[in-house]
Amino acid sequence: MQRLALFDLDNTLVDLDQAFAIWAIEFSDRYQLGCEAVERIIALGQGRPHREMFFAEVRERFALAESVDELWRNYRQRMPHLVYCSPEVKDGLSRLRVSGWKVAIVTNGMADNQMGKIQQTGLSEIVDALALSGIEGTRKPGRMLFEIAAKRCGMSLTAEGGGGWMIGDSPIADVAGGRAAGLRTIWIDRGVWPDHDQEADHVVIDVLQAIEILAGS
Repeated sequence: MQRLALFDLDNTLVDLDQAFAIWAIEFSDRYQLGCEAVERIIALGQGRPHREMFFAEVRERFALAESVDELWRNYRQRMPHLVYCSPEVKDGLSRLRVSGWKVAIVTNGMADNQMGKIQQTGLSEIVDALALSGIEGTRKPGRMLFEIAAKRCGMSLTAEGGGGWMIGDSPIADVAGGRAAGLRTIWIDRGVWPDHDQEADHVVIDVLQAIEILAGS
């Protein structure tokens, strides 16, 4: 199997939940909604529903004047400055590449939001390729996004000796999607998908454990 490692972005390489909580505090302060509003906003955002639907609910609940499009756009502009990728994770990705792995980020999401996160965290400088649904027009768990990432790494999922690994926190987009694309999978179990079965090759609690599995394979 070729040494190809495809990583999800949100809640895999970066801690989106932590960034979202910080954003919720800022949002509540900006609109003077009060401390209790922060918990309500975080609760509305649990499970990561489509953000347009999320902001429609927020706008209605708090009687905000801005349109849903304005709220959603402001969120996308701010979020890249709130996400964090630890030095340990970046060092781990660099070590994989030095040892001969090709590393790519495969993520669903709006192009400006996801690309902003990748650039602001410095991840764009330490991976071989990117495949973003907002740019490519196709989403995980569909096969095409995985294929695009592999091709940009100079590899093919269908060639003899193909395959590789997909690492992410979603049992649907990352594990089921990766398996359907012929990839082995590592699921990052953050305890937020209790009702979804998964058949990952490995289950870990964070991406650092996943990187160690790859480094030892």
